[in-house]
Amino acid sequence: MAITKGHGNPHWTEDEVVLALDLYFKLAGNAPGPSDPQVIDLSHTLRSIPYHAEAARKESFRNADGVAFKLQNLRQLATGKGLANTSKTDKTVWERFGHDPAATSARAALIRQATQILSVPEIEPDEEVFAEGKAVTRAHRRVERSKELRKKLLEQRRLRNEVRCDICGYHNRTGDRRFEDAGLEAHHLRPLAILGATATKVSDLALLCATCHRLTHRAIALEKRWLSLEELKATLQPAEPVGAAT
Repeated sequence: MAITKGHGNPHWTEDEVVLALDLYFKLAGNAPGPSDPQVIDLSHTLRSIPYHAEAARKESFRNADGVAFKLQNLRQLATGKGLANTSKTDKTVWERFGHDPAATSARAALIRQATQILSVPEIEPDEEVFAEGKAVTRAHRRVERSKELRKKLLEQRRLRNEVRCDICGYHNRTGDRRFEDAGLEAHHLRPLAILGATATKVSDLALLCATCHRLTHRAIALEKRWLSLEELKATLQPAEPVGAAT
């Protein structure tokens, strides 16, 4: 078999392996080469999933050689013969779906349906565009969604025992630490125009529940100016903080 030339490509996700396993079952346990039409079709599908948009620009990303190679990995798990360099993800998917083609097919159908939905560009509501314009608005949201920034903010708040919304006081009421930060997001206290190229600091962030965060963006768009945390509290805070009553 030809080499995949996939060095540097992201590891396969569980969803991608499920799609490959579904094809493996449809092929009745066979693992054809990269010229097979069904292998090529799956390659096109995998390249269209918006998981790895940057990597998908490379010819080596999930190409037909790579798909054929993955089918060989799955056959090894099924029969114990063939290529032995299966990944942890391959094994996880096999343990869950390897003996249930019907469940695999159902999950694969859901993944394909979700892929079609995700392929449609997200439309930002006009009323939530900041005064600085749509490009700045989208850049602002992308920066806010940084997992690393949110992680640092939450770490600081845990040290201070302040894992709650800075506006309404929403906090985890379950008593289960697994849900502690589920409804909380990071929000920039200053616009990108002021922050400029300076790396965002935790001190530039507020911790808001998802509802207050969306209302904050609406308020900033309507006022056509950046609102301070104090102004947001005065505008958005309810008469009684959410979660105050037990």
